[in-house]
Amino acid sequence: MPEWLSLQQADAVHGVSVDTLRRRIASGKLRASRFGVRVIRVRVEDLDKLFRTIPTGDDLTQRRARARNQRPW
Repeated sequence: MPEWLSLQQADAVHGVSVDTLRRRIASGKLRASRFGVRVIRVRVEDLDKLFRTIPTGDDLTQRRARARNQRPW
């Protein structure tokens, strides 16, 4: 996968609309760069940070167990 994606490519990868991506850019939650007059690109790394996965099942159980083991009491 390339380092930079157009908003349309990011839309296809993450399943969110271009309008949603534009709103995230406008609010400062998603960094973007303009290449030329009309082309806006976002980094894959920044998209992954914004759209992080939600732990479920075994992942969630393991995270809770680790958190319990790290408590000071």
